Amino acid sequence: MTAAQQTIHVGGEWRAALSGATREIIDPADATAFAVVAEGGVQDTDDAVAAARAAFDDGSWPRTPVAERAALLRRVAELLKRDRERIGALESQDAGKTLEEGRIDVDCVRDAFLYFADLIANEGAGRVVDAGSDDVRSVVVHEPVGVCALITPWNYPLLQASWKIAPALAAGNTFVIKPSEITPLSTVVLVELLLEAGLPLGAANIVTGPGDTVGARLAEHPGVDLVSFTGGLVSGTKVARAAADSVKKVALELGGKNPNIVFADACSTPEQFDTAVDQALNAAFIHSGQVCSAGSRLIIEASTRERFVAELARRARHIRLGRGTEEGVECGPLVSAAQLKRTEEYVTSALDEGAVLRAGGERPAGATGYFYRPTVLDRCHRRMRVVREEVFGPVLTVETFETEDEAVALANDTEYGLAGAVWTSDEDRARRVAARLRHGTVWINDFHPYLPQAEWGGFGKSGIGRELGPSGLAEYRETKHIYQNLAPRPVRWFAGETQKGQA
Repeated sequence: MTAAQQTIHVGGEWRAALSGATREIIDPADATAFAVVAEGGVQDTDDAVAAARAAFDDGSWPRTPVAERAALLRRVAELLKRDRERIGALESQDAGKTLEEGRIDVDCVRDAFLYFADLIANEGAGRVVDAGSDDVRSVVVHEPVGVCALITPWNYPLLQASWKIAPALAAGNTFVIKPSEITPLSTVVLVELLLEAGLPLGAANIVTGPGDTVGARLAEHPGVDLVSFTGGLVSGTKVARAAADSVKKVALELGGKNPNIVFADACSTPEQFDTAVDQALNAAFIHSGQVCSAGSRLIIEASTRERFVAELARRARHIRLGRGTEEGVECGPLVSAAQLKRTEEYVTSALDEGAVLRAGGERPAGATGYFYRPTVLDRCHRRMRVVREEVFGPVLTVETFETEDEAVALANDTEYGLAGAVWTSDEDRARRVAARLRHGTVWINDFHPYLPQAEWGGFGKSGIGRELGPSGLAEYRETKHIYQNLAPRPVRWFAGETQKGQA
C-alpha cells in the first residue's frame, strides 16, 4: 500500500490531503484502527479533475490505439493474478468479508479487465449506414465521453471499482475515482497497479475522502463529463440532482430489495429441498447480507413454508461467525458500527410490527467487532419496513403465497428492481415467472452468479443504466455519426431568381 496518509493520486503524484486531514480505517472484526488514509476535500477533488481533464484533452490515452488499450488492461489482469493473496487479504480485513470471498473478488476483477480488453479488441471500425447513394459514405463511431467521476460503495470496493474503471479505460476515458471512505484501501492498490501496468500519468486519479465533500463535488463539477455512482438510493438521488445542472451523463446503481421465490415443486425430493434451502442461505447471508442483490426476501409457497423455514432457521443458527481470515469462518462482521446499529433497528421494528423471530436477532455474546447473527424473520408482510426497505445486513424475511400470480405480485411489489430468482421444477412456470418479474437480473434455480459479458443493473429505483456487457462499455462512450459527401455540388436552395433560372 502507498505510504500512510498519501492515498490521494493526482496527475502522477501520490500525496496527502491539502488540508492535512486523515481518517482511520477500522477493522470491523475487532473495531480497531489498522490503517490511516488522507481525507481529501474540495480542492483535492478540483485538482484531480483538472489532472484528468488535461490528460483527456491533451494527453495520449484517448488517442491510444485500441490494441494498446486492450494490452494494458490485460497487463492489469496479470498483476491482479500476481497479487491475488495480498489484495484478497486486504479486502477481507477492510470490508469484513471472508478471505475466500476476498480472493474471489480479485478473480472477478481480473475477469472484468479481461472481458473489456477482449470486447474492444474485437470491435470493428464503426457501423456503416446505408445512405441510399453511392456518393455518400456514412458511418457511426464511438468515442470516449471524457472525464469520468467514479463513486463506489463500501461493500465490494474493489469489484465495483473494476466495473467502472475497466470500461472507462477501455473506451479511452480518463477518470477520478472516489472509493467509500470506509473501505478505500483496495482501490488505492488498484490505482497503483494501473500505473505499474503503464497507464499514462493523469489518466487515473483517486481522492480518498467523504461523500458529502468529495463525492458531492465530483457530481456537480463542470469539468466532469460523466458520473457513475453505486450506493444507496438517498445518496444516488443527490448525485443525480447535482449532475443535472451541467447536464452530464449519469449512471446509477442504487441497490435492491430482491425476491427469492420458492415453489413447492422445487422441494419435491430430499436433494431438491436441500439445494433450495442451501441457496436461500447463500442468497441472504453471503457477506453478512451486505450485497445489493442479496435475496433478502424469501417468498415461499404456503404448502412447504413451515418445513422449509424450520430447516432454514436451523442452519442459520449454525453459521460460523468470526474474522474472515480465520479457518472455518463462514460469515464476517458488518462493515461498521453504524451498519450494525441500522440492522438492529430494522429487526426491532419488524418484531414490533408482528414478525416472528426464527433465528438470530442479536449480537454474539462477547463479540468485540460489528457482528450480528444471521436472522430469519417469519410471518412478514409487505407493509413492514424490513420488507420494503434495503437493510444491508444478515436479515431474511419470509412471505407466503398460494398461487403463481400472488408470488409474482409479491415479488414485483417493490420500488426497487435489481434482481430476483424463481425456484421450480416446472420449465413452463420458470419461463412465465421470469418473464413477468420486473428485475434487471432473474435467476432460475440459482442465486447470485453474474457474468462480465452480461449487463447488470435494475428497474425502478434500482438505478439508471447498466454495468458490464456491451451496454456497460456504451455507458462510457459518446456516439458520433460521420456523413461524408463524396461528390459535393451546389444545392441552390437560396439562389437568386437569375441563378435559379440558370440552375
